[in-house]
Amino acid sequence: MKITKVETFVLSNQLKETFFFSQWAYSERRIFIVKITTDEGVVGWGEGYGPADMIKAGVNMVTPLLIGENPLENETLWFKMYRKTLDFARRGVLAASISAIDVALWDIKGKTLNQPVSVLMGGQHRKRVVPYATGLYFSESDDLRSKLVAEAKTYVKQGFKAIKMKVGLSVSKDIGMVKAVREAIGNDINLMIDSNHAYSLREATELARAVEQYNIGWFEEPVSPEYYHHYSALRTKTTIPIAGGECEYLRYGFQTLLENDCVDILQVDICGAGGLSEAKRISTLANTRGVEIVPHVWGTGIAFHAALHFIANLEPIPGRLHPPDMYIEYDRTENDIRESLTSPSIEMKNGYIDVPHTPGLGIEVDEEVIRNFSAEILI
Repeated sequence: MKITKVETFVLSNQLKETFFFSQWAYSERRIFIVKITTDEGVVGWGEGYGPADMIKAGVNMVTPLLIGENPLENETLWFKMYRKTLDFARRGVLAASISAIDVALWDIKGKTLNQPVSVLMGGQHRKRVVPYATGLYFSESDDLRSKLVAEAKTYVKQGFKAIKMKVGLSVSKDIGMVKAVREAIGNDINLMIDSNHAYSLREATELARAVEQYNIGWFEEPVSPEYYHHYSALRTKTTIPIAGGECEYLRYGFQTLLENDCVDILQVDICGAGGLSEAKRISTLANTRGVEIVPHVWGTGIAFHAALHFIANLEPIPGRLHPPDMYIEYDRTENDIRESLTSPSIEMKNGYIDVPHTPGLGIEVDEEVIRNFSAEILI
């Protein structure tokens, strides 16, 4: 089998309502996906996390390394792409480009061998995963607190067992909104907070100590991803577990996080940090230090199913007769591309999502949707 074609797509969808978080606003969903075709007609789909147009350029750059190669030798191809970009792209956009290709190669491998990706990665430790609702972003509103409370109640009614909300407007505003959401959803729903590295160590410490009383599942990206020592210091100042890693890349970046005892929960983004192949290596590093992983997931059903297979394959830490459920992030913000691109649709039953048992990622991609959402490429 040989790779004959690599096709890249940037998909764009203007949102009905702009939403924002501590760093910037979203008025558009702009997503990169890749289609890899073989001479035997097997097709694989991948997705990159980050600036879509730049990821497209990165994939186009490494495509000559792939044409004519055997897609089943995905780790060999991963290394060729890594070596080609090592001198100028040890983290960032080109890592996301490699990630997208790697996910597509795993999809091809699963379809070719008639096995789910998670089985080929070594097996499924679990058949279902608990999704947590990512939402509660900021928007222009005369009463933002009431709007967030109403949204949180909607997730509870939908059956979610856990919810993640944004913080990062200011410490005082955050405290009030966290309090309001916790009171609205009760104590049986797990509540996590995410500041998208909005705060200094002093501010993050102040916020963490103030909201400890509201039983927070984790505090995500409390400080800048560049300040490893601030992450490790914050862990000593609060009882809330500290999470991070969505802005980290490759096993080498995650090794730095782990060696500095930065996080209780590692949040590798499979479509940004190096793909499923590299995420598997990162999980081994985390396992040796007893650090749990809850992947960061943002995008379409391609990214979601890649994470679903990855989580299914993760070894329980620690191992025991009845291991706890594991979480998967389920973005609930407006995204028409996500809702229509892949099938079957993601379905939550009794607070769980089943791991696919069909070959590859376990999804089909609607190419008509790609045509409908295709954007003019800027670079």
